[in-house]
Amino acid sequence: MSSYHTPVLLHESVSALAVKEQGIYIDATMGGGGHTREILSRMGKSGRLLAFDQDESALRNAPEDSRLTVVHSNFRFIGNFMRLHGISFADGIIADLGVSSHQFDTMERGFSFRFDSELDMRMNRNAAVKASDVINEYPRERLEWILINLGEVENGKRAASLICSAREKGRIMSTADLNRVLSPVIPGQGEHKYLARIYQALRIEVNGEMRALEGFLNSIPDILRSQGRVAVITYHSLEDRMVKNFFRSGNIYGERVKNLYGVEIVPFKLITKKPVTPAEAEIASNTRARSAKLRVAEKI
Repeated sequence: MSSYHTPVLLHESVSALAVKEQGIYIDATMGGGGHTREILSRMGKSGRLLAFDQDESALRNAPEDSRLTVVHSNFRFIGNFMRLHGISFADGIIADLGVSSHQFDTMERGFSFRFDSELDMRMNRNAAVKASDVINEYPRERLEWILINLGEVENGKRAASLICSAREKGRIMSTADLNRVLSPVIPGQGEHKYLARIYQALRIEVNGEMRALEGFLNSIPDILRSQGRVAVITYHSLEDRMVKNFFRSGNIYGERVKNLYGVEIVPFKLITKKPVTPAEAEIASNTRARSAKLRVAEKI
């Protein structure tokens, strides 16, 4: 296990890929390298693995292995880099959509309300927009939409109003500033859960996570070999719904599509009818695994 990040549902997700010794695999979110190492341990000498991560700090976790190619990029561009490296199809793809423990626990990254730090939240440190830009510059209506739709914050409209009123007196630049501004609407019970939703909404917006996930999912039919498998671990209802819909219908909206003969087009076979969740023992040793859900599908 890496101190950078403890991989969630490690054996369940990699076992679901049914790794072939000579297969070609994609780790779309390398992070601490736990899933990467597990896949490599199951591959033969002629196997090949591409591992992606947009956070430069994660690249240091890549193991030294001639079968491994590491790419510093968002996973929405996987198809482009596969072509660049001369790969037409993958036998399996895995993606762990969670924020790494390193990102949460590094104070200056601004991902956590637990620390007094700059409101940053960029996974790619070269990206232009920080969380402070969203807080201080977005129109009130857009802030409301982000909090309500990306964070599922029940009083998102009131929270956005407090933010807009406070920023008129001075820019909100730190996590402590934001927490203080929101204090009138933070419930007495469930403070951490409430702030977690606020910070989730801002992080998703800063990193374009929903757009990136949509791009990644839409690329899968073109890059996954027939009978190849894709395993995705999600951590909140928004991304889990997208993955569930895509695996069942081939699009993120869950719309059933039929061919000219009225036959429903089903691009995947569900390997997991219901999502796989961590066992109590895993949750006890890694509380951040609590909300994880694993879904697995096989391309028809």
